[in-house]
Amino acid sequence: MGRSALREPAQIEAELDRHWDRLHQGLSYYKPPSSSSAEKVKENKDVAQPLKDFGLRISKLLSLDEQQSVQLLQCYLQEDYRGTRDSLKPLYLFLQMADYYYEERMCLLRCVLLLLTYFQDERHPYRAEYSNCVNKLEKDLVNNYQLQFESLFKAEAPTWETHGNLMTERQVSRWFLQCLREQSLLLEIIFLYYAYFEMNPSDLLSYTKMFKEQGFGLRQTNRHLVDKSMDALVDRIGYLSALILVEGMDIDFLHKCALEDCTDQHQFSSAPDVIKEMDQLLLTFGDIPHHAPVLLAWVLLRHTLRPDDTSPVIRRIGNTALQQGVFKYLSTMLKGLGVSGNNCTASTAKMCVYGLLSFVITSFEEESLQTDGVATQSSHLIDAACEVLSAPSLAEVFWELKPNMGLGMILDSAVGMFPHKIGPLLQLLTALLSNKSTVKKVYNFLDKMSFYTQVYKHKPNDVLSNDDETLWRRQTPKLLYPLGTGQTNLWMPQGVLGQVMIAGDQGYVVRWEHSYSSWTLFTCEVEMLLHVVSTADVIAHCARVKPILDLVHKIISTDWTVSDCLLPLTSRIYMLLQRLTSVINPPVDVIASCVNCLSVLAARMPGKVWSSLHHTGFLPFASNPLTSMAQCISAEGMKAGNYGNLLVQIEQPRGEYAVTIAFLRLLTTLVKGQLGSTQNKGLIPCVLLVLKEMLPTYHKWRYNTYGVRERIGEDKLNLYKLASLTPSLQSLCIYSLANTEAGQAVVNIMGVGVDTIDVVLAAQPSSCGSEGPGQILIQTVKLAFSVTNNVIRLKPPSDTVSPLEQALTQHGGHGNNLIVVLAKYIYHKHDPALPRLAIQLLKRLATVAPMSVYACLGSDAAAIRDAFLTRLQSKTEDMRIKVMILEFLTVAVETQPGLIELFLNLEVKDGSEGSKEFLLGEWSCLHVVLDLIDSKQQGKYWCPPLLHRAALAFLLALWQDRRDSAISVLRTKERFWENLTTPLFGTLTPPSDTTEPCVLETCAFVMKIIGLEIYYVVSGSLEQSLKDGLQKFSNARRYEYWSQYVKSLVCHVAEMEEEGICYFTETQMLISAWRMLLILSTSHVRLTEDSTKLMLFMDVLDGTKAALTTPTSVPCLRLGSMMATLLLILLKQWRRSSAPDILSPLSLILESVLQADQQMMERTKAKIFSALISVLQIQGLDGGDISQLPQLLLSVCETVKDEALVLIDNMRHTSQLGDTVEDEDSMETDSPRGPQKDQRDGVCVLALHLAKELCRTDEDGEHWVSVMRKVPLLPSVLSAVELSLRMKRNLYFTEAALHLLLTLARTPQGAAAVAGAGVTQTICLPLLSVYEVSSNGTSQSFSRKSQDLTCWPGVYRLCMSLMESLLKTLRYNFINEALDFVGVHQERILQCLNAVRTVQSLACLDEADHTVGFLLQLSSFCKELQFHLPKLLRDVQVNLCYLCQTCTHLLHSKKMLHHYLQAKNGEALPPGPLPRTQQPPQTLTKEAAGGGEREEAEQKALLAVQCSLLKILSKTLATLQHFTPDCCQILLDQCMDLAEYRTLFVLSFTTPAFDPDVAPSFGTLLATINVCLSMLSEVDKKKEPVSLSIASLASSEEVQALKSLLMFTMENCFYVLISQAVRCLKDPSILPRDKQRLKQELSSELSTLLSSLSRHFRRGSPSSPASGILPSTQSKPPTPGSKASHEGQEPFIQLVQAFVRLVQR
Repeated sequence: MGRSALREPAQIEAELDRHWDRLHQGLSYYKPPSSSSAEKVKENKDVAQPLKDFGLRISKLLSLDEQQSVQLLQCYLQEDYRGTRDSLKPLYLFLQMADYYYEERMCLLRCVLLLLTYFQDERHPYRAEYSNCVNKLEKDLVNNYQLQFESLFKAEAPTWETHGNLMTERQVSRWFLQCLREQSLLLEIIFLYYAYFEMNPSDLLSYTKMFKEQGFGLRQTNRHLVDKSMDALVDRIGYLSALILVEGMDIDFLHKCALEDCTDQHQFSSAPDVIKEMDQLLLTFGDIPHHAPVLLAWVLLRHTLRPDDTSPVIRRIGNTALQQGVFKYLSTMLKGLGVSGNNCTASTAKMCVYGLLSFVITSFEEESLQTDGVATQSSHLIDAACEVLSAPSLAEVFWELKPNMGLGMILDSAVGMFPHKIGPLLQLLTALLSNKSTVKKVYNFLDKMSFYTQVYKHKPNDVLSNDDETLWRRQTPKLLYPLGTGQTNLWMPQGVLGQVMIAGDQGYVVRWEHSYSSWTLFTCEVEMLLHVVSTADVIAHCARVKPILDLVHKIISTDWTVSDCLLPLTSRIYMLLQRLTSVINPPVDVIASCVNCLSVLAARMPGKVWSSLHHTGFLPFASNPLTSMAQCISAEGMKAGNYGNLLVQIEQPRGEYAVTIAFLRLLTTLVKGQLGSTQNKGLIPCVLLVLKEMLPTYHKWRYNTYGVRERIGEDKLNLYKLASLTPSLQSLCIYSLANTEAGQAVVNIMGVGVDTIDVVLAAQPSSCGSEGPGQILIQTVKLAFSVTNNVIRLKPPSDTVSPLEQALTQHGGHGNNLIVVLAKYIYHKHDPALPRLAIQLLKRLATVAPMSVYACLGSDAAAIRDAFLTRLQSKTEDMRIKVMILEFLTVAVETQPGLIELFLNLEVKDGSEGSKEFLLGEWSCLHVVLDLIDSKQQGKYWCPPLLHRAALAFLLALWQDRRDSAISVLRTKERFWENLTTPLFGTLTPPSDTTEPCVLETCAFVMKIIGLEIYYVVSGSLEQSLKDGLQKFSNARRYEYWSQYVKSLVCHVAEMEEEGICYFTETQMLISAWRMLLILSTSHVRLTEDSTKLMLFMDVLDGTKAALTTPTSVPCLRLGSMMATLLLILLKQWRRSSAPDILSPLSLILESVLQADQQMMERTKAKIFSALISVLQIQGLDGGDISQLPQLLLSVCETVKDEALVLIDNMRHTSQLGDTVEDEDSMETDSPRGPQKDQRDGVCVLALHLAKELCRTDEDGEHWVSVMRKVPLLPSVLSAVELSLRMKRNLYFTEAALHLLLTLARTPQGAAAVAGAGVTQTICLPLLSVYEVSSNGTSQSFSRKSQDLTCWPGVYRLCMSLMESLLKTLRYNFINEALDFVGVHQERILQCLNAVRTVQSLACLDEADHTVGFLLQLSSFCKELQFHLPKLLRDVQVNLCYLCQTCTHLLHSKKMLHHYLQAKNGEALPPGPLPRTQQPPQTLTKEAAGGGEREEAEQKALLAVQCSLLKILSKTLATLQHFTPDCCQILLDQCMDLAEYRTLFVLSFTTPAFDPDVAPSFGTLLATINVCLSMLSEVDKKKEPVSLSIASLASSEEVQALKSLLMFTMENCFYVLISQAVRCLKDPSILPRDKQRLKQELSSELSTLLSSLSRHFRRGSPSSPASGILPSTQSKPPTPGSKASHEGQEPFIQLVQAFVRLVQR
C-alpha cells in the first residue's frame, strides 16, 4: 500500500524473490486454525502471554491459523495500531484487526495484479524484475486462484456459534463485502492472466460451467447478505466473468486466422467435443445480461470456424445475444469497469471488446445486428464503439486500418446519415481524438465531406428523378439554411445528383453527391440555434449543436494549433451563452459544453476570453465600481449574473451540476491566467459568489450522482489555492477564508478525518482507480490543507485572532479537536501526500498559533507520537513524509516545549542527589536521528541526503534552543561527534556541477552545531571526541579545503549572476556557517600556523573581491556583505598574519562598491572602510609608497563629500519641519535619501576616519593636496560640522570630521588648507551650543563620563586641540582667529582651569590639559593678548597660578587624592550638582575578584590621574614662563621695564593649602619642585617589597616618559621661581625687609633642594628633554644652560646655583 522508499531494481528483485511463494499461494497462504499451530503458539517463549491470548481469540474470530494470527497481531501493532502499547482495548482491537487482516489479503492480490499489469510494459522501470517473477508464478497460478475463487463463492457465512460472540451481524456483513471484493480481484487477476496467456478449450468449458453455476456472481451462496451498497461489486464480478470467457475464446487470434484463411490453427478447431458441449451449455444461457457478450463471441467463433454450418443452434444463440442488448451491455460494462487511463483492467477489457466488435461488424451485416429498430441498436453500437476507442492507443490503430474493416464500417454508416443525424458521427470522431496526429486526421476528415444526406417527407418540386425513383437531380441551386443574407451558409448548386437510399410512405432519405466542409455546416448549425433560441425548435437544435461543441472542446484541448481554424465556431460561443442562459428553461448541457470550450480557450488567451465573456452577463458582476476591500467583502451591489440564477433555479432543484463544474474550471483557468489587475478586479464578484454563496453551503445541496459533491469541493479549493497566490485577489481570498463562513467550510473539509477516508476507500469497487470517490476526497482534503497553509502564511499580521485560526486551534465541528484530527492523518497509508500536507499544516500552526499542540493532543499524544516515530523509523516509508516529520519537530523545538519533551522522551537516571543524568527513553526520536546521522548509513536508500539534512536541522535546533538535557545525552553518545562531523570530511562536487544543494545545508548545520558547542562549553570541558575531531579537521587540512570551497561558491554565484543561482539560500547558509566556525576558530580554537591563516585570509579576500567587483546582482551583494564582515573580523583577530598586499584588492572592491546601488550597499561600504582603516593601522605604510593612494583618496573624499551633503540636506529638512524628534523616530520619507542615522560605524564616519588615516600616511601632502583641489571636501565637511554643532546632532560625524581636520592641521600645508577653508567660522560660535556655562562659576558642567566615550565635551576638547595645532603650525598667520576663539569661549576656559580642584575625572583633566595646551601656544603672543584681551589675560594668569597650586597640592597629598577618587567613583552615587567621575576604563568592575586585584586597579587609576595632573602642571608652568620676565634678560639687563610683567606669586613660603582663598605664593613653586623630586625618587625605587610601586604598575617606556615629564616640570618651575624672585628683588615697591626675607628663604630652600637634586643625579637620572609626551617641544626654557650636556651637571642646576650665589651675596 502507499508508495515505498524502495527504488533500486535490485531491491525490488530481492523483495520479489523473498515473497514470490506467498504471491503464488495467493489467499491459500492464510491457513485455517489447527491444534498443532495452537500448541506451537503456547510453547513459544518469545511472545508475551497477553499477545498469545489475543492471538488465539483473533484466530477464532477470523478463522485463521494461530501462529499466523499472532504474527498478524504483531504486524498490526507495529504498523497500524492507533494507541499506545499499554492501552490495548480488546473489543476495539479485534474489530480493527479484522479490517487489517482483510486489507492484508487484498494487498496480497493487488501485488499479483500489479505484476500482471506491468510485466510486459517496456516503459515500466521494473519490467524485467516483474517479468522474471511472473515467469516463476505462471504455472499453477491461475488454477490456484480459480480454486480460491470457488471456495470463496461457496464459503458459508460465519456465525457467532462458529466464530465467537464478536461475529455480530455487522461483522458478518463486513465479511461478506470482503468476500465479494476478493472474488472481484481474483477474477481480475485471472482475466489479466488470460489476456497474456492462452486458455485451453477444456478450461473455457470449466469456467463456463462454474460461472453458469453461480449465475455470473448473481447466485452467491450468501446472497441473502447482499445489500444495495454491494451491487457495484456484484456487477463487477459479472463483467469480469463474461470478459474471462470472451478472452478465453481468443477472438483476436480467430480474426487473424480468418483473414489469413487458416482457421484450423485456432485452438478450438481441434476440440469438437468441447464445441458441442459448449453449444448445449450456451443454449441454456440468456436469462442474465452478462451472458450477451459470451453468446455473441461464441456465435462469431462458430461462424468463423465452420462458415457452412448454419445450424439453428447458432442462430438461436445469436438472437438471444441481440435480444439481451449486447451492445448496450458492452458500453455499460466498459463504463462500469472504470475510465482512468492507467487502469489496466479497463484498458485490457476495451482491447478485448474492440477485437470482438471489429470482428462482429466485419463478419455480419449491420442490419442483421439490429433487433428492435434501427435507431436504438445502432446508437448502442456507437456508444460501445466510443467507449472502446477511449482506450489509449486504439484511436491511432483505428486510423491506420482500412476504412471498410472493423469499426471503420460503423464510421462509414454514420457518415452515410450525415448531416441528417449529426450526433453519431461526431460522437465517434470525438472518441477518435487522442493526440495531435489524430486531431489533424479528424479535422481534415470533416473538412472534405462528399455526401450530404437529407430526409424529405414529400418529394420536393425542384428535383427531377429517374423512372424507378432511385436517383434525383437538383434543378435549381439551393441555400441549405434559412439564414439572412451576408451570413455564413451552405449552397447546393444546380445539377447535383442524389441517391435515394430509402423511399416509401414514411418519406425519402436522399444522399446528395455534394462536396462541402462540415466546419461551415457547424457554423450554420450554431447560427440556426441562435435564430430559433426562443422558439419551440430550440430543444431539437440544441441536440444537434451539443455534439459540435463537445467535438470543438476535445479538439482544442488536444491540439491548440487548430484553434485558429475553428474561430468561426469559438467566436459564436459567447453569443450562444448569452442567448441560451436568458431563456426560460435553459438547456443546461449545451451551456456546460459552451463553458467547457471557453475554459480551454482561456488557458491560452485569458484576456480575450475574459473581455468577451464580460459582456455576456453570464458571470457574476458588480453594479458599482469596486473601491475598497470592505465593499468587496460585503458584496454590496454585486449581482449573481445568469450563472447565479441558473444555479439557484435549475441546477440545485434538479441535483445536476454540469454548469457549476464547468464554471468553476473556467474561473480557475482565468485566475491562473494572470490577467491584468483591472481584469482581475472583474473576477472579484465571481470569486466572492463562490466564497460567500457556494462554499459554505455546497455540502447541503441535493445531488443525484455520487461523487459530484466531492468534485465540486475539489474544484473550489483548487480555485482558492490559485486565487490566494494571485496578487489582486489574494487579500480578498485570505480575508474571506480567515473571517467568513468559507473558512469554516474549509475547516470542515479538513476535519473529515482519517477514519472517514478509510471507509470511503474500502467501499470503492475499483481495484486501483485514480478517479474513485476516495481519491477525490483525498485530493479535496489535500487542497484544503494547501489553502489553509497559504491563508495562514500570507495573512497580514493583526492583533485579533481570525475565526479561521480560532477554528483551527479550538474544538472543531466533529466534537474533536482539529489539531488531533490533523495529527491522526499520520495513520493514513494510501496517499503519502495526505499525511505530509497535514504535518506541514501542523508545522505552520505550531509556528504561528499561540497554543500548545501537546495540550490539544490530550490523551492521544503518546499514541500519535508512536505513530510518527514508527513512520520515521520505517526503512520503506516515503522519504518526504520522514523529512516533513523532522521539519515539524525542528519547529517544535523552539515553539512547542511540551511536544518536544514528549518526542525526546528523556528518562532521568538515578544519580547522586542534586545531579540529574538523562537517558534516552524507548520512544525517543533521538534514536532515529542518531541512526540517520550515522556515517555507516549514508548513501543507503533509506537515508538519502534530504533526510540526513533534516536530521541535522533538528539537532541544530536543539543546540540553538539550548535543550541542555537532550544535548547532554547526545554529547556523550559513542561516536556522536565522529558521525556528526563526517560530512565535513567529504569532498563536494564543484559548485557548477552541484545537483544536491541540500548537501551544502547539511555541512552548514554541522558547522553551526560545532560552533555553538565550542561557544557554549568552556574550552577545557569539551568532549574529548570533539577535540579529536577538531584536531583531525585541522590536521587533514580541512580548513584550507572549506576555505577554498566557500571561495569557489562565491565566485560561482558571481559568475552565474546573469542566470541567477538555483540554490542561493543553501549557499548563503553554508557561507554564514563557515563564517561562524572561522570566527570561533580565531578566538576559541586557536589556529597556530601562520601559513594556514594567511591562506584562509587570502581566500576570504578573493571571495569578497569576486562577489563585490562583478556587475552587481542582489545575491552577489548579500554574499559580498557576509564575506566583508568575515574579512574585517579576521583582520582584527589575526593582525600579525595578514597578507603582504591587501590594499590593492580592497581599493578595487571599494571602487566597485561605491558605484553600486547605495541603498543596498550601505552596510557593505562601512565594512570595507573599516577593513581599510584596520589595514592602514596594522601595516602602517613604509614611507607612504603606495600606488593606490591617489585613487583611494579620491574615492574616499568623494564619499565623504557626498555623505556630508546628504547630512546637510537631512538636517535642513528636519529643521524646516520643526522636527524636534531624533532622526531614528522620524516618519518623514521625503528627504533625499531617507533620514540618515548618525552611527559610530556609519559609512560617513568610517570614511572620515579612513580619510584621516590616508592623510596621515601621505604626510608630505603630495597626493591629498591635489585630491582636495579636485573634490570640495573641506567646504562640505565644514558646513556639515557647523550645522551639526548648531543643532547638537551627528555627534559621531562631528568627532570624526574634527579628527580628520586635526590630522591635516599637523602639517603646514594641511593647516593652511584647513584655516583657509574657514574653520574658525565653522567652529567658533556654533561650538557654544555644545556646552553650558554655569552662572556661579562652579564646575557643574564638567563631565563625569569616561574620556573614551564619544560625547559633546569630547567634541569641545577636539576643537581646542585643533585650535592649538593650527596656532602651533601657522603661528602669526592664525593669531587673530585664535584670539577670536579665546574671546568667545573665555568663560569655559576659565571655568575649566578652576574645575580641576573639584572634579578629577579623566575627562575633566583631559579638557584642562587641552585648554592649558592651547593657552601655552597662545602665551607666545603675550603682547597681542595684552592688547586685545587685557582682562582675560590677567584672569588667565591668576587662574593658571591657582591651577599650579591645585595640581601641586593634589600631587603632594596622594592619600587625599585617593580618597577623593574613591568618594567620587562609581555609578551608584546619585548625580548631584557636582558630577562625579566614573572609574577610568582601565580599572576593573566592582565585582573584581580578590582584594589584591582591586587594590592594583585603584592604584592604576590613581597613577592615571597623577599623570594627567602632572601634564597639566608642566604645561601650566611652561605657559607661566611666557608671562614672567626672561631669566637672562632680567638678570643681565638693568634697565628692563618691570611694569610690563605682573607679579604672579605672593611673598609667602608656607606650603600651599587646598583653599581657593589662599593666593599662590613662592611656597607653591617650592612645593612643586619638592613634589616632583619626591615622585622622581619614588619612580627610581625599583624593589619596593610591600606597596605597589609606580614601576610595577607601568611599562618601562611609560616610566621613562614620566621621569622626563618630572624633569621638565622642575625645570620650568625653577625658571619661573628665579624669574619671579628677581622681578621681586628689582621691584622698588617691595620693602627691603621683605626682599631680605625673600633672599634668606630662597637661599636656604634652594640649597636644600640643590643638594637633594645633586644626590639624585649622581645616582643617574634622565636629562631634561622637553618631554616627548608634550606637544610643545619648543617650549623649553630658552636659556643657554638648558642645552642637554652631560658634562658634570644638568644645565638648569648650574642656573639655580648661579641664582643662589646671587641671592647669597
